[in-house]
This record gives sequence, structure tokens and C-alpha cells, in this order.
Amino acid sequence: MSEKMKTNLQIDRIDKNILKLLLDNARISFLNIARSCNVSGAAIHQRIQKLKEKKIINGYHCSLNPKSLGYYTCAFIGLQINLTSTSSHEDIFNRIKEIPEIVECHHITGKYSLLIKIYSKNNEHLKQLIIDKIQSIYEITNTETFLSLEEGFTRHLPID
Repeated sequence: MSEKMKTNLQIDRIDKNILKLLLDNARISFLNIARSCNVSGAAIHQRIQKLKEKKIINGYHCSLNPKSLGYYTCAFIGLQINLTSTSSHEDIFNRIKEIPEIVECHHITGKYSLLIKIYSKNNEHLKQLIIDKIQSIYEITNTETFLSLEEGFTRHLPID
């Protein structure tokens, strides 16, 4: 890693505390962060702006429970792609992006070109999505589906 990149990624104890507070509650007020860090609200505002500029903070998110919305099946699907002269990886990626039940798409190495995470209402809905929407994309030559029986955990990277 270059020296410039190392410098851009350096964060101090107060920045780490800010990040931990935001990870616990993304809606926490700057005033409450300032009180917890024992600094002014203006200082917190400036620090958060710098963390955003450094792309350490990408945004703030609301987390939804898929089951509460009627999506009981979670699956991961590996996609093999045969690129034609008229299609690019980006073209296929953009078509996959149009399927709202697909919540993540990763470019990966190995047997598959892409790995997607998809939610469906049930197994029949999943089958319909795979056949009618995913496998109908001409350049996708093979899929392999892995059903998630239960999410063990999700977490953020540690702030050390």
C-alpha cells in the first residue's frame, strides 16, 4: 500500500469511537456523539465529513427483515457466463441488477463469474426467478443454487 493511501486511512481514537457509535445506531445525533467523545458538535461534524471524504463512511442504512416482508427463502446463486461479441460483463451485470429480489451481486474468481444473493417468497417463487428471469439472460450458461437454511450472523468489520 502506498504511503498516500496509508495516510488517507489513518483514523484516531475519536474517529474510531465515532464509527462505533454510528454502527450501534446510525441515527444517533451529532450532539450525543459529541457528548460521548467529549468534544464539540462542530468537531464531530467535521470529523464525520472527513470520514465520508475518505470513503470510510459509505452511507447510512436501514435494515429490513426479509421474513417480515414475506420473503422466506434466501439463496446464493453462482452464475457461469459465456460472453458474446455483443455483450460485456457490465451488460449482464446491469440486467441482473434490474431483478429486485437480487440484493447482492459479486464478481468472483473460480468456476463462476458472478455470485448473487437473492430473496424469494418461497421455493416456487425462487424457481420462477431462476428460470424466467436469471436463466433467460442468454449469456448465462449455468447456475448453481445454494439455499441458506438460516443466517448465522452478519457483522461489520472490527474498528481497531
